[in-house]
Amino acid sequence: MLREIRKAAVLGSGVMGSGIAAHLANVGIPTLLLDMVPTSLNDAEKAKGLTEEHPNFRNKLTLLAKERLLKQKPAPLAVKENLDLITAGNFSDDMEKLADVDWIIEVVVERLDIKKTIFEKVDAYRKQGSIVSSNTSGISIYAMAEGRSEDFKAHFLGTHFFNPPRYLKLLEIIPTENTKPEVIEYVKKFGEDVLGKGVVLAKDTPNFIANRIGTYGLMVTMQEMTKQGYSVGEVDSVTGPLIGRPKSATFRTLDVVGLDTFLHVARNVYDQVEGKEKEVFEIPSFLNEMVEKGWIGSKSGQGFYLKERSKEGSSILELDPATLDYKPRSKMKTATLEAAKQLKTTEQKVKSIIYSNDRAGQLLWSVIKPVLLYSAEKVYEIADNTVAVDQAMKWGFGWEHGPFEIWDAIGLKQSVEKMAEEGETVPHWVQSMIAEGNESFYKKENGDRSYYHHGSYTPVIENEKVIHLSGLKEKGNVIKKNGGSSLIDLGDGVACLEFTSQNNAIGPDIIMMIHQALDEVEKNYEGLVIGNQGKNFCVGANLMLILMEAQDDNFFELDMMVRQFQQTMGRVRYSKKPVVAANFGMTLGGGVEVSLPAARLQMASETYMGLVEVGVGLIPGGGGNKELYQRLLEQLPEGSKGDLQKVANQTFETIAMAKVSTSAHEAAKLGFLRPQDGLSVNGDHLLHDAKNQVLALAAQGYQPPQRKKLPIVGEAGYATLALGAQTMHFSQYISDHDLKIAKKLAYVIAGGKLPAGTLVDEQYLLDLEREAFLSLAGEPKSQARMQHMLVKGKPLRN
Repeated sequence: MLREIRKAAVLGSGVMGSGIAAHLANVGIPTLLLDMVPTSLNDAEKAKGLTEEHPNFRNKLTLLAKERLLKQKPAPLAVKENLDLITAGNFSDDMEKLADVDWIIEVVVERLDIKKTIFEKVDAYRKQGSIVSSNTSGISIYAMAEGRSEDFKAHFLGTHFFNPPRYLKLLEIIPTENTKPEVIEYVKKFGEDVLGKGVVLAKDTPNFIANRIGTYGLMVTMQEMTKQGYSVGEVDSVTGPLIGRPKSATFRTLDVVGLDTFLHVARNVYDQVEGKEKEVFEIPSFLNEMVEKGWIGSKSGQGFYLKERSKEGSSILELDPATLDYKPRSKMKTATLEAAKQLKTTEQKVKSIIYSNDRAGQLLWSVIKPVLLYSAEKVYEIADNTVAVDQAMKWGFGWEHGPFEIWDAIGLKQSVEKMAEEGETVPHWVQSMIAEGNESFYKKENGDRSYYHHGSYTPVIENEKVIHLSGLKEKGNVIKKNGGSSLIDLGDGVACLEFTSQNNAIGPDIIMMIHQALDEVEKNYEGLVIGNQGKNFCVGANLMLILMEAQDDNFFELDMMVRQFQQTMGRVRYSKKPVVAANFGMTLGGGVEVSLPAARLQMASETYMGLVEVGVGLIPGGGGNKELYQRLLEQLPEGSKGDLQKVANQTFETIAMAKVSTSAHEAAKLGFLRPQDGLSVNGDHLLHDAKNQVLALAAQGYQPPQRKKLPIVGEAGYATLALGAQTMHFSQYISDHDLKIAKKLAYVIAGGKLPAGTLVDEQYLLDLEREAFLSLAGEPKSQARMQHMLVKGKPLRN
């Protein structure tokens, strides 16, 4: 009988093991973390009076691992309190505790003999029906289970997380022929719904899917670099965001991963393949020399890149693999690259570069072509279909498009003809597919995607909680649209307001659409979701527009804009139908102000939310101060007058210090997320979950909140807030202009100079907020901050 996973155990407390334990803790699963007992006491332990029987000695490795989790960056824990869900133990004393857990994950050293020894012990202690898995990056799953009990084998599989587990979406599941189908299906669904992962099924082959294809691509790129004489910087300037890959491109990625780790993964394939494939995985001599020297990347301070500090400042140097000397970083510059940067989509950019004959085109073709051919050659050996390969590369390596999607983008027929001219062998199944008259691996009809599979096109099957707004738009579900937004029918009587402006910045078109959306929803729908599937939910209001109006002294226009924003947010708060904001990624400034008035928030676990206007010399102007203050007031215990000053202090500190949550859990600590709001661990399920929130509220007979007056701290409270800011100014933590902003913010939050405890209506607070916003917008130093943010993308301290 398959058991629900309520408790877990992780065997091995290294970076990966502790990271997996942290991710389990982040989703609320109590986790036992076990490792070896140290061999002997060190001098410091002896000085403390520890003995070899003391738990602090015996659990030393796991206790140290827990300490590291609080220091690592990026943080493995969503909030530090989650550490309490991880219990430290060891292999000698605590194996019997495995009888109390539902999922046991092995993450020990990558040696088959050691893993088999561990699993022998696990088999002796685990309860029947508990799931056991290995996080190996490439050792045979079947070989690990040899000699184990039938129940063990039936519940055993590979679960390959990518590092860091909290942030990287991919989870490869590798079953054996003995793994029960219901176990595979359960772990897949658990991975998607509870752990928030993108799950792919992989076959039990060296390095599985993502590392097999990704490592091949990295090896090919290094070989082409040395063969054609490209520099490290030139390669990275072409193989990064320009073609839909991460900013770390090729060599910065290797530095981040660690060259020692990369070599281990590459050798794992090298040792198990033959012929031309083996040649590709042969480690270049310069890479071996770098590892011997300890130049293994970010964790050692140098690798393919070295940050050099001098009196003039710091600079980034790149390695010359031929000499192993460092030199100034270089970038490739060609007319093709400059032209490609002007194109709108990644697909257009890749196609324009790859068929050009300049250095950039030659480089890109020489590194992408072999990856396409290798993916096609290996797809059915390592996976069930092309979709699994594409998803693995997107979720594991951060590619915008998988290899088969890129092949479609550059033109399947055209590229295969070019390959044939160059004497390449194109896999037979691809040739047959083209001969049948097919010109792409994927087809899209009426918003639904299908992929070529053994002679015909098969629908792409996804978790039922995945909603694609682009697909709905293709189906004709657009209700209204303008230059910055669309209103889309999600089905079941729920509409979705999608921002489509640059960076999803809020401007007049979005404000107008919010009014139109609420009109439409109040007449014809159950409720509204405010959400999108851009890079971030919303990074704020249109700063360029605010700056231009302020510099032109158009304060009448600016006043009207801010009034409209405030009035529109009031409509959201008091809408007759429930509004749910679906937040994810950067939700800053105006993005927060759009969200807080909603009846509910449905927040992705990776949401970075904050009212950050002070960074551009302003304070929130669209109701953000009032909304956060009101939200914190509402969280006071029922019937309690509470400590108004404490609420005012927290509101002031959060806004004045431009605090941004590092997760949804932390957004709750800052007061943005309330107990009645929702949290989605899987960002792909966010719109589905927000839609369900709307339907649940509607089913309960939703009524908008009643307008009520709010108590303020008044003049005495203002003095307290201003004193705190003044103290920071005396200590030189903040500048003169920071102090001016802080005092205006304090005045708004305190409610002016009325007596403490006075009840004021919302409009009174909104008027104070708008006046302060406008006065700051007119300040030359605030305008300089806005200008700096627009040009440099970072705050100016003046």
